[in-house]
Amino acid sequence: MGERIGTFARRLGTASMPLWILVLFGGVWGVIAQFYPPNQFPGPAAMAQALIEVAMDGRLWSNIWVSLMRFAAGYLLAVAVAIPMGLLLGRFNILGRLFDPLIQVMRPISPIAWFPLAVLWFGIGNAPAIYIIYLAAFFPVLVTTIGAVRAIPPVYLKVAANFGATPKMTFLRVIVPAAFPGIMVGLHIAVGTAWIHLVAGEMLGAQSGLGYMIVDARNFLRTDLIMAGMLVIGVLGLAIYRGMRALERVVGRYWGLGQ
Repeated sequence: MGERIGTFARRLGTASMPLWILVLFGGVWGVIAQFYPPNQFPGPAAMAQALIEVAMDGRLWSNIWVSLMRFAAGYLLAVAVAIPMGLLLGRFNILGRLFDPLIQVMRPISPIAWFPLAVLWFGIGNAPAIYIIYLAAFFPVLVTTIGAVRAIPPVYLKVAANFGATPKMTFLRVIVPAAFPGIMVGLHIAVGTAWIHLVAGEMLGAQSGLGYMIVDARNFLRTDLIMAGMLVIGVLGLAIYRGMRALERVVGRYWGLGQ
C-alpha cells in the first residue's frame, strides 16, 4: 500500500512540474515588470485583465475563430497537395530528379517575400493569408515526404513483391505506412511555420484575426493587449500540436507502428 502511494506521489509530482515552471515564469515576469512603466512592459495581472476584457466583449473569440479557419484552409490544402506529390516524387526517382531543381529553388524563398504578390493577386482579406499559410506548410511537408519514401528499406518492397502484392497494394500497405513517421515530422514542422506566417499575414493586410488584433492594440499603445494576443497565439499553437500528436498515435496504432 505504501509503495502504491509513493508511486502515485512521484507521478503526481512529475505531472505537476510543467505547472510549477509556468508559475515560476509568471513570478519572474511579475518581478521584472515592476521596473518598467505598465505601458512598456505590463505584468501578468495587467495582461490577464486585458485578456478578460477582449473575452468579455467577444473580440477574442471572433478573432480566434477567423485565425483558426484561415489556418485550417491553408494548412489542409498544403497537406492535400504536398503528401501525394511527395509520395509520387519519392517513389519514382526519375520524377524526383526532374522536379528537384525547381523544389530546391523555390523552397528557400521565405513566404514573407510573397506578401506583395499575394496582395496584388488576391487583394485584401482571407485569400492572401491562406495563400501564405499554404506556402509556409507546403515545402516542409513535400520535402520530408520525399525523404521518408526514399528512406524505406528496399527489403520491404522485395518482400511485398515476393508475396505477390500488386503495385497499388504495395503503395497503400507498405510505402505509406513505412513513410508515415517521416511524414509526421514534416507535418509537425509545417504546423509551426504555417501558424507563425498566419499571424504575420494577418498583421499586414487582414482586418480580423489574432495578428490583426495585435496590430490594432499596437496602434492604441495597448501593450497589455499585445501580450494577451501573444499568449493566446502560443496556447493555440500548443493545442494544435497536442492534437496532432494524438492523431499521430491513433494512426500509428492502426498501422501497428507502436505509437
